[in-house]
Amino acid sequence: MNMINIRENPEYLDPAVDYFSSKWGIDRQIYYDSISNSITTDNPLPRWYLMSDGERIIGSFGLIENDFMVRKDLKPWLCALYIEESERGKALGSKLLAHGRQEAKLLGFDKVYLCTDHIGYYEKYGWSFLGYEDSEWGGKTRVYVIKSGD
Repeated sequence: MNMINIRENPEYLDPAVDYFSSKWGIDRQIYYDSISNSITTDNPLPRWYLMSDGERIIGSFGLIENDFMVRKDLKPWLCALYIEESERGKALGSKLLAHGRQEAKLLGFDKVYLCTDHIGYYEKYGWSFLGYEDSEWGGKTRVYVIKSGD
């Protein structure tokens, strides 16, 4: 498995934008703006990552300042965690989560947050339920936190 940091591999810009947009159903331009910004910004965030098994993208995640949450004081947010269905059950999600924690530490963050509707998945990798927080989409969502690093 290869981890691809888009900032360090800008030739992956368009494939990454297409991948994230197709998996999450969020407008391509939103991903394009954020991922292209990650390549040029001097700020630590955003950062975007792909996992490949050679030529094929099999997973992804991002580290961003805010994941459409009302609270702006928490960062970074691990977002868009995805593993191809054909690759599930191989503990690849845990590798992406661990990589995200390591990257957040390298970027100078003590904690990492995420929002999800899933119950039980993140807990088994050490994430703690922080509480319900308001989403910019409306309603509340589950927020988790974990210490950055390994």
